[in-house]
Parts: sequence; structure tokens; C-alpha cells
Amino acid sequence: MTAELVRGQNHPVSQSRVEIRVSAGTPVLALASLADEQGRFAGNGILAHPGARSLPGVESPGELAERHTFAVDLDEVAADVHRLGVLLVLPPGGPVRFGAVPASYVAVADPDGPELAGYTLTGLDAETAVVALELYRRQGAWKVRAVGQGYAEGLGALLADGGLPAPAAAELAAAALGTIPRTAGADATLATMPTLVGDLRSPQTPAQPPAPAPEPPDPVPVSGHPYAGTPGPASGGDAAASPPTISYAHPRRRRTSTEPPEPAPRAAAPEEPGQHPRPVAGDASGWSMEERLYNQVWGMFEDLARTVAAYRSAVEFADSRMDRELDEALSDPRHRLGGSGNAARDTARARRDELVAQAQAVLDRDLAQLIAESEVVEPALPAAYARWDNPVWHGHRTPEESPLALRLGDLHLPERPDLRIPMLTRVPLERGLWIDNGRTGSEAAMTMDTDRLRRAAMDMAVALAVRLLAVHPADRFSVHVIDAAGAGSASLAPLVRAGVLAGPPAAGATGVTQTLARLTRRVDLVQMALRAGAPEDLPPDVDTADQLLIVHDFPHGFDDRAVTQLRYLADEGASVGVHLLMVADRDEASVYGPLLDPLWRSLMRLSPVPDNHLADPWVHHAWTFEPDLPPQGSKVLDQALDRVAEARRTTRP
Repeated sequence: MTAELVRGQNHPVSQSRVEIRVSAGTPVLALASLADEQGRFAGNGILAHPGARSLPGVESPGELAERHTFAVDLDEVAADVHRLGVLLVLPPGGPVRFGAVPASYVAVADPDGPELAGYTLTGLDAETAVVALELYRRQGAWKVRAVGQGYAEGLGALLADGGLPAPAAAELAAAALGTIPRTAGADATLATMPTLVGDLRSPQTPAQPPAPAPEPPDPVPVSGHPYAGTPGPASGGDAAASPPTISYAHPRRRRTSTEPPEPAPRAAAPEEPGQHPRPVAGDASGWSMEERLYNQVWGMFEDLARTVAAYRSAVEFADSRMDRELDEALSDPRHRLGGSGNAARDTARARRDELVAQAQAVLDRDLAQLIAESEVVEPALPAAYARWDNPVWHGHRTPEESPLALRLGDLHLPERPDLRIPMLTRVPLERGLWIDNGRTGSEAAMTMDTDRLRRAAMDMAVALAVRLLAVHPADRFSVHVIDAAGAGSASLAPLVRAGVLAGPPAAGATGVTQTLARLTRRVDLVQMALRAGAPEDLPPDVDTADQLLIVHDFPHGFDDRAVTQLRYLADEGASVGVHLLMVADRDEASVYGPLLDPLWRSLMRLSPVPDNHLADPWVHHAWTFEPDLPPQGSKVLDQALDRVAEARRTTRP
């Protein structure tokens, strides 16, 4: 039985030799692309086209036609290739957009038998090039995913979006299109080529936002931030906006290394044929187990997003088909007499229930696999990624190197609330954090007492500060606190008792002024030293360790000058190691009006209570975020702080 896929849905591919069959409503050029685990093109031999039909593991068609067949041997695909894409491109001189021709159909099939999974490319409009589907590796096994990613600017834009430099993308697109066998109307090639290749002088974007959006481009700096929310209104009285997008970009931490990454552990073979391989921790690419686990968490995040998107899409389709069938039944006068109308309604509802049951079965299968993977990944996470109740904290010691990322909390979707995906943020922080202690931020916050909510927000900030201190080398991270009114003293007590703060919490307007002046001076001096190319010439009193400033109950104790300095630290501090963690209610700062809007937009808003204000970058689900806090009555924070204090005593000269 053929699995009919919808955009974003995946299906296992249980055999290595398959055919990919294309049936288009017009002559198209069918190509195959090879990409790495992040979906990026790199090097030569990434595109099979009429002028170079064969690549390891795939043979592409050689001419323009309505029907195509790819021969694929997944065992022959190179080990560093994780995604094999099927691309469809409109030819020069043909239709100008996919929306003007019948929908194409693409299927993965047994070479000598039936189709295994198929996908109809609906919803296209101005696109001239499209990624129809892709075969991809997941835990040592192959799957097929319906993609449907279209580009109005043509093949060149598609290749550029996959990571090729603009000139190389234009050259490769021109080579592929230039090798199409001549047909009637092919003389128009030169006239139409700029449209098909794409104007690569400006950034390219897909013609429509598809469900399985491509991974955001990897940041070049090592310290890139993976959860860079889309700038926009944060909360409060702003106009309604979609949740900020979570950009879970891969770190590429050793981007310039010439050494190959360490091989990832291989998934254990399934106990029974046709079953998924048993998951293992670290089943992803990377130069270290820490990086492989980071990438594996990213893969789980994407899989859950796409799996739920496919389920929701299937249910929506079933509902719309039932509504259409009911409308047709009720509009037929013959069904208004007797019992035929009731029979038609029962039939429509039964079809809907059957489709939903099929979608639920696929969802349950994929969720079971993700839960099994989570059960082996969570216990293997290092302290920086682990929950506070993970046993790794009991044996944790101050590390010699800074971590790759930090856990802020958990993300989950309503289809399976107990399946939690760690929300990891890259370090050093390139964007400040804002813990919202206002009651207007979410429904959960509105149900809480104000004092309890403020205490929960400050406890969350202290837990994050302790985690940062514990996972950095003893002399490489400092924490400053501004608590002008002293309202956070109860939460701050563990930090004060352990003596790990850079100084006592700053109180009153004088304390606010002195702390901000000291950190502003550090930012200025480090920036000047870096611009002069002499970072070693900094004054001896400048602490070169990364700095975290916790600001509690803003704007209490702040005058106009202090507000300006705080904005300066938010804008300029992260680039030179000064990071901001605000614990504040935006409504209390409303007296400043729009002056502070850039400050709030520059920070990643978090909530001390469950809140669904974050979205993924692929299908834009609203994910519920929950902070990671120590279990009630646990001494894990005190133990971590004692180890930090002891490590600092032993490293002091």
C-alpha cells in the first residue's frame, strides 16, 4: 500500500535500492542533489543533471520530459551525504511558473514493484524550481520526506539557499540548464536564463513559506546564538505578532579544523526486520560527543516539529474533505428525502475518521521513536545540557573548557506534553535574556500571585547564573547583580553565601550607577583594544573573563543616564563578553514609552511559568517553554556553588 504523504511528513525507506518516479503535468528538468546533515551543499559533485548524470548512489534522467525515473542505491551514497534531494525545474521557453501547470507527483518505489510512498506537490504558485522530496539518514536508517520547497527565482536561488556562494550557484545552475537537449522553443534559453538562474546579487527567499522550511544559515562566528528570536513586539500593549522564531542553528564549532569529525556511534540494529534501529546517544556528526549531542538534540527538535506538522495537516485535510462531502450531499435534492442524506453524512464522517486514524497511527509511531531516543539522550547529556535532576550533577567538577551551549529549559507540544526537547542556547551568549516577571505575559502568569511570580522569576535567574558558573572554568566567568530595592535577597542568598559574585549585590541608585559605570568602562576598553589590535595591552584591573549582569526589578533605582548605559550594554556588551540577564516587568517601565522598545526586542524573553510564546523555524508551531529548576528541596545548587568556590580558591595565585 502506498503511503500518501503531505508536506513535511516522512516515511521509512526499508530497502537500499529504490526508484524515484516523477510524473509532471508539463515537461520538466529533474535533478538530484546531495547535501550534508544540515542540508548544505559543499564542494563538487553535489548536483546530478543531464550534463553529469551519475553521482555515487544516484543516476538522474538525461532529458526534458513529463515523466522521469531516478535509480538510487542508498548503500552506495557517500558516508558524508545525509540528504538526497529531488529537484524539479521548469525549462527555458516553457511555462513561467509551477502554479500554471498541473500538480506534479513524485514517488519512491521498489524498482520491480509498487510505490512505497508518494507526494503530490500542491500549493505552488510563482515557483520555477522546487525541492520535491528528499531521502535522508536518521539514526543509521533512511527515510523519505515530502518537502515542496519552491523558489520563484529559479535553480540558482535554490542552490544559493543551500549554502553555495552566489557565483558558484549561478554557474552550476547555468551548466545544468544549458545541457538540456534542444527542443522547440529552446532558442529562448538565453532570453529566459536570468529568471531561471535567479538574480543572485540580492538575498534569495522562497516564493512561499513552506511547512518544512530550510535550516537557518549557520553563523560564521563560533559564538553564534541558536535561539535568535525574530525582532518584534515582546509582550504587553504591542500589536499582536507571531511568536519569535527559535533558530536552532548548528554550531560548526571547529569550522576551520582540517581534522575530520569523530565518527558518531552507530544505531544498534533492530531486533526485528522492519523495525526502527535502537537509538544511541551521540548519533550525529561532530568533533566531540558534546557537539554530537547538541546536533542530535537539534535533529530531535526538527523531527518532532515536522511529525506534528504532518499530523495536523492530515487532520485538517480530513476535516476539509468531510465538510466538502457533507456540503455536496446536502446540496443534492435526492438526499433531502428519505434516509439517503443520513447515510451520506455517516459515510463522510467514517472516511474522515479513517484518515485521522491513519494519521494518528503514523504520529504514534514517530513519537514512540522520539521518546525512545530521548530516553537514551537525556541521561548522556553533559552538565551544561542536563536537567538539574540528572545524576551528572552529582559528579560534576569545574571544567577546563567553556561549554558549547547551555540549557535554558524544555520545549513541548500539546500532542505529547511528556516528550520534552531541551532548549539549548549557544555560549558565549550573543543575545541577552529577559525573564518576564509581569502578570500580563501569559495566562499562567495571570493566575499566580504577584509575589510568588516574582520569586519564581528570580529563582530561575539564579539557577541560570549557577549553571553558567558551574560549567565554565573557575576564572572565566563572573556574575554581577543589581538589586536596587533588595527585593531579590532571598533568591540571591545561595550566590552570596558561596562568595562567587564579583561583588555584593548593588543596592540603591548609587550601587546601580557604580556597577553600570564599571561594566561600561570594560566594554569601552576592550573594544578599543580590539580595534587597535592590542588586546594584551588592557589595564591590569580589567577582568577579561566573561561577565553576566543580573538586573532585578528594573527600572527601580535607574535614572535616565543609567537607562542609557543599560541599553549600551545590551547592544555592545555581548561582542566583548558582557552579557545581560534582566528580571523585569515591562509594564513597570512603561513610563519610558517607546524609548525602551529596542531594549526589549534585543532580549530573548523567557517565562518562569509555562508559556507558548516561542516558535520553531521550520513549521512555526507554538511551543510551550518551561524553565529547568532544581527539584524541590534539592541541594544541587548549593553543591554546584561549593565546587565553584573551591575551584576558585585553588586557582588563585
